[in-house]
Amino acid sequence: MTTDPCLVLEGSRIHDIPGFYDEINRVFMAGEEWRLGQSLDALDDLLHGGYGALAGQTDATLLWRDSRISCQSLGYEATRKWLLTKLSPPYDSRRIQAQLDALERGEGPTYYRIVCDIIAGHPNIRLIEG
Repeated sequence: MTTDPCLVLEGSRIHDIPGFYDEINRVFMAGEEWRLGQSLDALDDLLHGGYGALAGQTDATLLWRDSRISCQSLGYEATRKWLLTKLSPPYDSRRIQAQLDALERGEGPTYYRIVCDIIAGHPNIRLIEG
């Protein structure tokens, strides 16, 4: 019988979006010869399983230690900077501008919240923020 893995993200290691992906790669991609790129779509694909720490697993628990630090590091400023880099082709600049406007009004999600929503979209991954 296989036990579902408990994977631990160290929020204290995450100081920006590239640092988030460094931590994702450390936790999920150990033993793989390639690394996940800085992409929310790639993160979503990773959580479907089939490779890395989720290879052969149907369920997993993800403990996000010091998630408050990550929430701050992946908050308004990081999200704004990320969106500003996407205001030119090949991205849909009107859609990105609308996201940026919503963020600036305090209505749009931060990068941290987007990541949490992606994780929540995978019922086989139990997220514990701590």
